[in-house]
Amino acid sequence: FYRRLAFDEIFSTFLVKSEIRKKIKKVKKSKKKIDEKKQNKILKNLDFLLTNDQQNSLKEINKDLCSETKMFRLLQGDVGSGKTIVSLLSAFNTINSDFQVAMMAPTEILAKQHYELAKKILPIDIKIEIITGKTNYKNKKEILNKLLDKKIDLIIGTHAIFQKKIAFKKLGLIIIDEQHKFGVNQRKKLSDKGGVDCDILLMTATPIPRTLTMTIYG
Repeated sequence: FYRRLAFDEIFSTFLVKSEIRKKIKKVKKSKKKIDEKKQNKILKNLDFLLTNDQQNSLKEINKDLCSETKMFRLLQGDVGSGKTIVSLLSAFNTINSDFQVAMMAPTEILAKQHYELAKKILPIDIKIEIITGKTNYKNKKEILNKLLDKKIDLIIGTHAIFQKKIAFKKLGLIIIDEQHKFGVNQRKKLSDKGGVDCDILLMTATPIPRTLTMTIYG
């Protein structure tokens, strides 16, 4: 009896998720173009080599970026396993395809760490900014204008990125770090800013049950 109830619940979940997946698959986006020579140049300048898992994850993400189907991908790995470097390389490839990227972290400390790493490994000509709740009004206004004029390639920030005032000229990728710390509606609001051409990459060491269910059932 219990097994039958469990089966019915799993089956109904699968059907609902399948319908959502069908709707997502119908949406066609602009393909990004991956310049492997430029990507490899960054990899050569790193102080370390990517692990096999990191290389495989990057290949799968790049494949999604190049497809016509919108990417909804979960990048899972223990703390310190190198998710950030994979996401920044994905951001770099998206920027090279003439799109903007938004990267969100739950705390100011983490956002600053991502910002410093991005500044360190990405080429100088890529324009990177950081925005948090503590960013003063003058700087915030300047950042808003630059985003609209496409004078910022990569914006890294906290919940401040959710604000209605923040709009993009051509957003092509959203990266959400520690996705379990953000609400479903918050993540949706951010993804809506990107429109049809915007891919989504979620990162976490501890995925919430809802996210795991969506991953398992496609």
